[in-house]
Amino acid sequence: MTDSEIRFRVAGSEDAAAVAELHSDSWRRHYRGAYADAFLDDESPQYLGTLWAKRLAAREGTVTTLAEYDGQLVGLAHVMFGADPEYGALVDNLHVRAPLKRQGIGTRLLARAAATVEDSGIYLWVLEQNTAAQAFYAARGGIQGERTNVPPPGGEPRRLNGQPACLRYYWPDPATLTASIKAYDA
Repeated sequence: MTDSEIRFRVAGSEDAAAVAELHSDSWRRHYRGAYADAFLDDESPQYLGTLWAKRLAAREGTVTTLAEYDGQLVGLAHVMFGADPEYGALVDNLHVRAPLKRQGIGTRLLARAAATVEDSGIYLWVLEQNTAAQAFYAARGGIQGERTNVPPPGGEPRRLNGQPACLRYYWPDPATLTASIKAYDA
């Protein structure tokens, strides 16, 4: 799969439902055990639908990049600029549709997210149980930082199973990620 087959673009408000569906699917696949099953199965589609409708309607200070293949949404990266004075911009979401993983879409989305950042680093949080994602970020030069508890979605502790943890991965120089855009475009 090449960049000529994948179309990357900035999301608009009309994309909220498709983005929420992909996000919810990703959570159900990777957050099981950390998030309560009832939340993942019953509440997350509506919760994420509302969240993405708000995010994509008021995009100030953020950008959401979509990856599309054959007219379908296959991945997304959502960046919040200036989220942390030390670490810079937060990649708040990076998701790729399960059957298309390991084909470079996540790498290209992460690189495009880094390309939107000016004069700061970039970071994200990953569930401690998601070792595959940790390996992905480490392979792309991410530095593992501190460990903290996962904040409950919508501030509701019942949406979590116990107190799952997450790890910060960060890149002080986003240019280390943007170089992979050139590699794929070559």
